[in-house]
Amino acid sequence: MKKVTKRIIAPVLATSLLLPTVAGAAHEAPSASTPAGDLRATLDELLSEHFVLAVTSMMKQYDEAPDAMQVTDALDQNAADMTPAIASIYGDEGAAEFERIFRGHNDYTDDFVTAALNDDDALREEALMEVDEFVDEFSTFLDAATEGNLPKETAASVLALHEEQVLGTFDAYVAGDYEQSWTTFREGFDLMYDISGALSVAITTQMPDAFENTAADTPAVGLRSTLNQLASEHFALASLGLQKGFEEAPDYDFVTWAEDMNTADFTAAIASIYGDEGAAQFETLWTQNHIVAEADLVSALVAGDDAAREEAQDRLLNEFAPEFGAFLGAATEENLPTEAAIESVQIHEQQKQDTINAYVAGDFDAAWDNFREGYSFMFGVGEALGGAIVAQFPDNFAEGDMPEEMPRTGLGGSQSNDLTMLYVGLGTILAAGGVFFLRRKTSNEA
Repeated sequence: MKKVTKRIIAPVLATSLLLPTVAGAAHEAPSASTPAGDLRATLDELLSEHFVLAVTSMMKQYDEAPDAMQVTDALDQNAADMTPAIASIYGDEGAAEFERIFRGHNDYTDDFVTAALNDDDALREEALMEVDEFVDEFSTFLDAATEGNLPKETAASVLALHEEQVLGTFDAYVAGDYEQSWTTFREGFDLMYDISGALSVAITTQMPDAFENTAADTPAVGLRSTLNQLASEHFALASLGLQKGFEEAPDYDFVTWAEDMNTADFTAAIASIYGDEGAAQFETLWTQNHIVAEADLVSALVAGDDAAREEAQDRLLNEFAPEFGAFLGAATEENLPTEAAIESVQIHEQQKQDTINAYVAGDFDAAWDNFREGYSFMFGVGEALGGAIVAQFPDNFAEGDMPEEMPRTGLGGSQSNDLTMLYVGLGTILAAGGVFFLRRKTSNEA
């Protein structure tokens, strides 16, 4: 395979939330790559990764999986990675307090697992009390840190829901209700992007000068965040699905179902931008040498068929990547250059393969290091693709077009434009996924 480079799409790193990439306020044209946009994207990455690792850690511990310790270490490292980001905004003292509260709250997830393994109701009650204490303490911290721009009551409500979704995903998994488990997983993953959006708006409202008076809820930044969500969820579900497929886990089919829902969301988003014909082309390319190839790779791994494994990996790297890169280049009218898109898709595919290959080899440290690297890379995809679409349709992302009555989610749009459904489409893609799920459930019950 041709050596690929990270020339265009580079991962967003959480070294500092106050490092601007461009002076967005000075731009007349809308841009997704503003200081406020970078803040929101960094929070997108850190918070959503926290959710994925938290529930995966609990599942792995419950199963006594050989890589349970590595997932728990990755979860702890995610919390540690937040500290320098918080320090860049609120200083070392604020970061230390944040770390004490947030990093410590990962500990009681172990108690929920132990309680489930031993039917220990008393230990579970103790862990639930710790959750309540965390919600109260952390919401108080957020209220004070943002000087009330994220009120304690609001923060507490959202944090309590987040904890319910982490525990709900795990409880359904323990009960063997895998459809409910992975449905709750998707809902919990979605919530993390709501939290990152609200928190980034609170911070940029609190200290506008530090973010060059750019906003975290513009249509362009909202698009970038939506693409971050779709791309990162795809990576997480694909990588976890490959592991569960290789292990012939009982919930493998439900992880692939969740990945299908992600594909449906992606297709709806593409349709809102490029119409039904473009969406149909996207879905065909995305499915044939990509989703289907992943399933073939799992079958090869289970069978120990090296030839079939190499064939599936080659399709992902050397058929899907060129085809999909060419699609992105053409769709964006080369605002995302085809060559760069191909290289980026190949990097993504290689990272998925590195993750599963290390897992199959029993090198779990490398497997989860690769997972974190691949997950982070998807946020560069969101920035590059979002930037290309904004550059292609700048009029549709003019900040002044946002109607006042729209919620501060980064969504809005001109009703007279041919792309009038763009913002609404991107903002409701997860709702579309929910409708799809309901239809499927109804069909199954019929």
